[in-house]
Amino acid sequence: MSLVAKENITSIIPQRSPIIMIDTLEVQTEALTQCTLEVRADNIFVEQNRFQAPGLVENIAQSAAARAGYHYLLREEEPPIGFIGAISKLMIHDTPAVGQVITTHIIPKSEVFNITLIRAESYVGDHMVAECEMKIVINEPNQGPNQD
Repeated sequence: MSLVAKENITSIIPQRSPIIMIDTLEVQTEALTQCTLEVRADNIFVEQNRFQAPGLVENIAQSAAARAGYHYLLREEEPPIGFIGAISKLMIHDTPAVGQVITTHIIPKSEVFNITLIRAESYVGDHMVAECEMKIVINEPNQGPNQD
C-alpha cells in the first residue's frame, strides 16, 4: 500500500500534467524516500519505447520533491517550490522500456537551512538504471527577498 497514491500525488509535488514523473510515494523515513513510476508510451520523455535520460533526472528530482512535500502534507500545508541546485556523479546505466516500473530511492546525505544534498538511485527490479547526487533548494514560504 502506498503512502500517497497516484490520484493524490499532486498533493505533495508542485508539478502538473504532462510533467508528472512519479506515480506513488511508497516509503518515507528519515533515511529513505521511495517513489515509483510506470513508464507509459504517452510519457513526454519516451522515445522509441524507452524512457530517456532527461525523464530519469526529472523522476529523481520529483522523488526528492515528494520527500519534502510529504512533510508539508502531514502539517496540512501547501508544499513549497523546490529547485535543482546542482547535479553531480550522474550515471545513466540503462533506459527503461515502456511498461517497466522505476523505483527511485532518495537518501538524504546532509541538510543545511533550505538546501538538501541527496543521493538518488533508480531501479527497474534489481537493476540500477540511474544514480546521482543532487542538491535541492526549497523556496520556503515567506523567505522571499522582500520579506521582513
